[in-house]
Amino acid sequence: MPIATTQSDFYNHLNDYLDRVTDGNQTVLVTRPNQRAAAVISQDQLNTLLEAVPAKEDSLEYTVARDKLINMHVLPDDPVVEPAADYWNSFKPKDKLK
Repeated sequence: MPIATTQSDFYNHLNDYLDRVTDGNQTVLVTRPNQRAAAVISQDQLNTLLEAVPAKEDSLEYTVARDKLINMHVLPDDPVVEPAADYWNSFKPKDKLK
């Protein structure tokens, strides 16, 4: 979950916020005058995002970048999908007819 703060608070506590960004993989949203905002992210997060954006969705590069973003808590984890009841039975050997 991103941390939201004002420009003046960010300035007054710059080291604390930058530690949270670099050490805790946090994203800091800094609100500015005239309804503008800036996001502060770590270099690792930026590099991973830049790897994922041009990659095709079904490519290995995309999958690796997506996993990194999940581990950084930038993206939510994939939901667990329960297989259908007959899924595991499809791997069992079939009884031979006599």
